[in-house]
Amino acid sequence: MSATVVIGAQWGDEGKGKLVDVLASHADLVVRFQGGSNAGHTLVVNGKKTVLHLIPSGILHTDKTCVIAAGVVIDIFGLTDEIKKLKEAGFHITSEQLLISDNATALLPYHKVLDKAREAALSDGKIGTTGKGIGPAYEDRAARRALMMADLFDSKTLMAKLEFVLKEKNALFQGLYDLPSISAKEIYDQVQTVIEELRPYRTADVSLLVSTKIKQGKRVVFEGAQGTLLDVYHGTYPFVTSSSTIAASGAISAGVGPQNLSKIVGVFKAYCTRVGSGPFPSELHDEIGQKIQKDGHEFGSTTGRARRCGWLDLVALRYAIRLNGINSLAMMKLDVLTGHEQIGICTGYKVNGEIVSEFPTSTELVTKAEPIYEYLPGWTEDLTKIKAVKDLPRNVLKYIEFVAQQAGCPIDVVSVGPDRDQTLWIKPLFKD
Repeated sequence: MSATVVIGAQWGDEGKGKLVDVLASHADLVVRFQGGSNAGHTLVVNGKKTVLHLIPSGILHTDKTCVIAAGVVIDIFGLTDEIKKLKEAGFHITSEQLLISDNATALLPYHKVLDKAREAALSDGKIGTTGKGIGPAYEDRAARRALMMADLFDSKTLMAKLEFVLKEKNALFQGLYDLPSISAKEIYDQVQTVIEELRPYRTADVSLLVSTKIKQGKRVVFEGAQGTLLDVYHGTYPFVTSSSTIAASGAISAGVGPQNLSKIVGVFKAYCTRVGSGPFPSELHDEIGQKIQKDGHEFGSTTGRARRCGWLDLVALRYAIRLNGINSLAMMKLDVLTGHEQIGICTGYKVNGEIVSEFPTSTELVTKAEPIYEYLPGWTEDLTKIKAVKDLPRNVLKYIEFVAQQAGCPIDVVSVGPDRDQTLWIKPLFKD
């Protein structure tokens, strides 16, 4: 049995968490493979909302195992807080349910200080970072200065490693940003307040665990964060996140061969959104964009920031399909488009007077791209109570068919509301 990867096919916030939660009922293992607490995955079960940032979205299924793999940067205080909130909500999180890789990068308070200082110094050229310290944590990993999760449990060497890292960080804080230095002892003491709470969940070898499960024929779901167009290598750089968000990163993070990733599910909204700065060709700056934002409750679950909204961008979606090897699509928040006389779909761009059908690799060209739209008839029917695809209004079915045909990839599932039960299967991803 091979693994299923769930990734975002737009600029993030597509609804990956909901889909992973739904798929987890059929899976044995859920592996979060990149990003950090800058992700916000919202789950709604029987009307009750749970927002997760680091813990995999399968955690509400008490009989499943959830793993945070090496490619994630872990805010240890945020993770401890998430575990506490889940326990307060009635979920007894055990060491059989949640496992944390010893090889994951520890995100510590000085990463957040540096992140916020840099963003403030950019003035008009802000990236739109969440200020959660994600970029600086990944930088430390690449620079071989990171403290890994295993380091936090070794009290004999932890202080020396903190002093080494903070020597450079404090030079930046004082010399470049006019900020006070940070004491290694202060960070050490803060770590001690949470490390025993995290100790039961540590595991040394995620690679062995995941590989063994796959060989045993178990169902493994890999959960990504952010979206394809925020990928650090292939996104709209520099307006991207600090990790690789595409499907292949799942194999790297978990330490398994890429041949194990056979089902790649691209999650996308029936329209488009983007948080923060950066080009967004199909963005709507009118009352239609405002209506989508209002009807879709498009405000970030991590930052609370309003999301920019626009029509579905097929140029960008086809790009995501190619980059990830997506062979199954999940259309989310279809219900939000109810009430529009016509629905716009961006099928191409005009760049410097030339019509293009491929997503430009240059961010400057993406900024110049003018969307070319086709319009389909809209609908007024409420979709949130519909329980089967065949019961969807005719114009909705036409919209789904048009998008699948233009994208060149089947749409296997559509979402008509935030709740776990508001999920309609065109073709089940798992066969029981």
